[in-house]
Amino acid sequence: MNTKTETSDLKWTVFSHAKPEWEEVSGLDEENNSVRTYQICQTDSASSHWLRSGFIQRRGASQVYVELRFTVMECSSRSIHHRSCKETFNLFYYQADSDEATSSYPPWMENPYTKVDTVAADFLRRKGGERKFNVKTLRLGPLSKRGFYLAFQAQGACMALLSVRVFFKKCPPLVSALSSFPETVPRTLVQEAQGVCVEHSAQQGPRPRPPKLFCGEDGHWVGQPTTSCACMPGYEPFEGQTRCTACPPAQFKSSAEGQCKGCPGFSQTTIAGASVCACLSGYLRAESDTPDTLCTRPPSAPRTVRSQINDTTLSLKWNEPLDNGGRTDLSYAIRCSFCRSTKGPCLPCGDSVSYRPEQQGLLGRRVEVWGLLPQTTYSFTVQSLNGVSHVSGKDPASGSVNITTSHNVPSLVSVIRKSDSTESSLTLHWSVSAQLHYTILQYQVRYCEKERRSEDQCHYTESNKNQAVLTDLRRATQYEVQVRARTMGGYGSFSPAAFFRTLPDSHDSAAQFLVPGILIAVGMLLLVTFVLVAAYCIRRHSRVKDPELSDKNSQYLIGQGVKVYIDPFTYEDPNEAVREFAKEIDVSFVKIEEVIGAGEFGEVCRGRLKVPGKKENYVAIKTLKGGFTDKQRRDFLSEASIMGQFQHPNIIHLEGIITASCPVMILTEFMENGALDSFLRLNDSQFTPIQLVGMLRGIASGMKYLAEMSYVHRDLAARNILINSNLVCKVSDFGLSRFLQENSSDPTYTSSLVRSRLRNYSISQYIHLSFKDVCGSAKNKLIYSDGLAEAPAESTQLLQSSGGATLPAIKLNTKQSGGAQPQTVPPIFHRNHTAYTGEQ
Repeated sequence: MNTKTETSDLKWTVFSHAKPEWEEVSGLDEENNSVRTYQICQTDSASSHWLRSGFIQRRGASQVYVELRFTVMECSSRSIHHRSCKETFNLFYYQADSDEATSSYPPWMENPYTKVDTVAADFLRRKGGERKFNVKTLRLGPLSKRGFYLAFQAQGACMALLSVRVFFKKCPPLVSALSSFPETVPRTLVQEAQGVCVEHSAQQGPRPRPPKLFCGEDGHWVGQPTTSCACMPGYEPFEGQTRCTACPPAQFKSSAEGQCKGCPGFSQTTIAGASVCACLSGYLRAESDTPDTLCTRPPSAPRTVRSQINDTTLSLKWNEPLDNGGRTDLSYAIRCSFCRSTKGPCLPCGDSVSYRPEQQGLLGRRVEVWGLLPQTTYSFTVQSLNGVSHVSGKDPASGSVNITTSHNVPSLVSVIRKSDSTESSLTLHWSVSAQLHYTILQYQVRYCEKERRSEDQCHYTESNKNQAVLTDLRRATQYEVQVRARTMGGYGSFSPAAFFRTLPDSHDSAAQFLVPGILIAVGMLLLVTFVLVAAYCIRRHSRVKDPELSDKNSQYLIGQGVKVYIDPFTYEDPNEAVREFAKEIDVSFVKIEEVIGAGEFGEVCRGRLKVPGKKENYVAIKTLKGGFTDKQRRDFLSEASIMGQFQHPNIIHLEGIITASCPVMILTEFMENGALDSFLRLNDSQFTPIQLVGMLRGIASGMKYLAEMSYVHRDLAARNILINSNLVCKVSDFGLSRFLQENSSDPTYTSSLVRSRLRNYSISQYIHLSFKDVCGSAKNKLIYSDGLAEAPAESTQLLQSSGGATLPAIKLNTKQSGGAQPQTVPPIFHRNHTAYTGEQ
């Protein structure tokens, strides 16, 4: 709203108990333009004269500004009494959801109107003096309804309201860092604005988030945008990263990062906005090549393929190609075919032909081939390959050589069979194809243990017939056997391997199973004897030792191999216990998100823990506030050294500690539903009895584990039971220290985080003492404390059954059978006690 732009009467509402009233007149502004103004000149200040504007729409602003241009007459220039003359006026506003104001509503008084300020003039007018205008800008807010009215109150002032301008501040549209942000009206000190990526750009990263920027209450953008926007492939930033422009022809950009650049070798593009350059004809890219890689082609054929044959063994050599295709991943492959006659077809060589070092993927330019048939013509082809050969769609370039093997070399021995076997020998025989053009002079047998297959561990034997007996073998062992024949032309190739096993020793077969059985039985007998003797010694020792010493320290073992709780306060240096039981975590792995509570030592926060190589988890973080003493730090970290000893699904799990930086922190698993007592009150009557019993069983399981660890909790209550989203209850709060009040006539356990920790005394030391959370023996203390946790689970109003009284102090004289229920004890506690002790 701006009254200077109005061309007709404003017709604002006026109210006063006496004359004169506000009067709307035409006037001139500082530029001598005609404007509608209101003026009033009172003679006394006893009455209030009100002027109210029309309904002004808020338009989403939480606070607005009012600019007033006015003049005020100096009291000394007026003829009235100076005490009744004023040189100020008051500004008010009234919020409404619609134009509901009338001449009598809302009432003309400060409440329901909200006062903004008492406005005083910087320049006062005098009769015949210079005409000066006053300009004041005031802020209204916070505003919450759809609109508001402005109201002016004059009491004894002579003034003219020349113009009123109402406005709010907003941040203009902005494009920055490839992100576009809309016009934003700040509703608080700073208002977060969410933007979008500019055209031809997109957010990067595995979990992209929209760009954001903050708008200040003064209508100016604050700081720099938080954004992951980057130009898409084929586009690059332009004009100070305000937009993305396409790469020109002959240039490309393959990823979101960087600038456009020229096409790599043997590639081109003729379009704008290219993300890859196409290879020229005859050039290719491998599947593993990036768009930034130059295009290449398959290599030319190997040069000068040559062979050297020795009976049925062949050596092939060749020279590298003249053109490797522009790549460095050159390799070779061997193809083999054989022809038994000049008229018949040639066939691929089978598995009987072997290659060394290999047939495919050769990096060198030499290969040995053996296992060839005698009197056979072979054709060997050497192919040149590189990374683009398999995508070229053409056969690799190659060079070939033909050879013929000698007719005097024997063929392969076939089908080795076992005739007989014992514990230390094998009798074998084999078949040989009928050969008329040469005579077999001898056979050579090679045999090796299968599990120890190496050339230096193989044995050889000769035979003049097509059979052999292998002796001095190991019993129950599998052997690999090969045979080859020798003629005047030399040895042929070994036959394919055959496998045979010797028999186990008949005399020792039963013993080999009997001996392990005897050893196992003797070992079990010794173990049982040792356990019984150890149990007897421990029990005897526990009967004669001082009761005070039995509970003084918790680190004594109950039995062989049983893990027991170790009190960190028994260490000469408590920091050693922290290092032993708690894991130090790097502070950079932790991110605090919000404060969820406060404790004795500092705040409790929710955060995230992201350890490299592990899944990110929510954690609860206890912090140690500043200004702590060494003792407070030890007490704070003692809880971590206690929790670090427990591993149970119903005990709160310690994730680790942070002591290398400030503040010192303890990290535990995060329990979504918080404390059990408040959770049950919040969800009263929402769970079935089965669910409630399940919660109690979890608590009992955790307390049983603590008892087995020889640890006494001392403060089991529903407020110290945490519950997660799966309704699993876990015992927590291991930082409670207690001391015995020595100067009290009725000594009780008293909670304290200042004095020393109470040790785990035996129950005999507590006779005639009163406690607020124990009942009878150490065994009953667990059940009665569990009752404190069970009470909220059974009913949130259970404790009211005792008339609002606190839990009773029960005398621990001696154990009584069938004792009556105390008057102020809820029945459920007595039932738990009775059920546990077996009393009726």
